[in-house]
Amino acid sequence: MQRAAISVSSNIAEGSVRLSPKEQIRFYELAFGSLMEILSQIILANKIGYIIDKDYEELRCNIEDISRMLNGLSKANKQ
Repeated sequence: MQRAAISVSSNIAEGSVRLSPKEQIRFYELAFGSLMEILSQIILANKIGYIIDKDYEELRCNIEDISRMLNGLSKANKQ
């Protein structure tokens, strides 16, 4: 989960310095993929009792927010 979280932020950072919109979008897509890995892992962690429902819901909301931001970055580069 830590590696996936680092991957999200690293891909956003790397994408932001790319000159080509197509390249930027590709890195934002990679960040989104890592974000979905984290989502999968927190779902499993909740189901097997590693995290409580309250923490799961908070993390899920954070992931949804980050997902919307990544979508916005990608859309901004498609124009």
